Amino acid sequence: MQWHYSIKLSEQYHPQTIRDLLQKTWLLSRKVVHFLRINERVLINARYRPMNTVVQKGDQIDLTFDTADFTTPAPPFDLDLSKQPDVLFETNDLIVVNKPSGIKTHANQPHELGSMMNILQGYFKNTNFASYNVHRLDQWTSGVLLVAKNPVVVPILSRQISQKIIQRTYLCIVEGTFDVANGTIDRSIGFDPLDQRKRQIDGQDALNAITHYRVLENRGQTALVQIQLETGRTHQIRVHMASIGHPIVGDPLYNPQSTDFPMRLHSWKIKFPLPFNINSKEIDAPIPNYFEK
Repeated sequence: MQWHYSIKLSEQYHPQTIRDLLQKTWLLSRKVVHFLRINERVLINARYRPMNTVVQKGDQIDLTFDTADFTTPAPPFDLDLSKQPDVLFETNDLIVVNKPSGIKTHANQPHELGSMMNILQGYFKNTNFASYNVHRLDQWTSGVLLVAKNPVVVPILSRQISQKIIQRTYLCIVEGTFDVANGTIDRSIGFDPLDQRKRQIDGQDALNAITHYRVLENRGQTALVQIQLETGRTHQIRVHMASIGHPIVGDPLYNPQSTDFPMRLHSWKIKFPLPFNINSKEIDAPIPNYFEK
């Protein structure tokens, strides 16, 4: 199977080599660029040219990707036709959905059904698209989930995440109120040696984790808080907010005394550059009604 892209460079593109365009601007991997080069599957104005050729606004770039270029050309998820996804935005390269609380991002076992990846596989039935996992939301976290539809854009979106180009904003309701409206939590997160499901501050194999928060509203016994992640560790928001004495309402792991389910953590907004494009897109997911007072 092959994927073809034909892109005319707009006025906003500055002169650069085709290699820099592919690797630095469009964030393709060196491995994929190598395959494009040796197989002459990158054309500039309908001709193959060396990788040090300078391209500029108005040039036509044609790229052809092959299944053999990718380690995982097909995703491992079985299709699930039991539900329809709540689609917020979609192109030929990617889809953004509103994940409900209680549904996993992806299956963990062979032939497991019920996750968003399975549901999207069902949604793509009888098309040339498939669901490729790029990032994940915890099972009890709702909101914006970005999913690739082909293997070409998976490494692009993954690099956008690792390089902090993709911006994600969350909302949560936490226990207690705040005297200070803004704050940053900079505390490493690792495994909890007593519970494999959990993470903890300075746990085993801890990695740095940074969370920025802004208090939108104190609500008597709780507060509505906006979160921006600088890193993306497992359970980061849940662990960090609990570590400062403000666990998330309804969190079954880090606030077990709370019985007010579902968990009040919502992936509210995501902003990212579209693949092979200089334009960015911002998508927000409707706030669930259980976030109301």
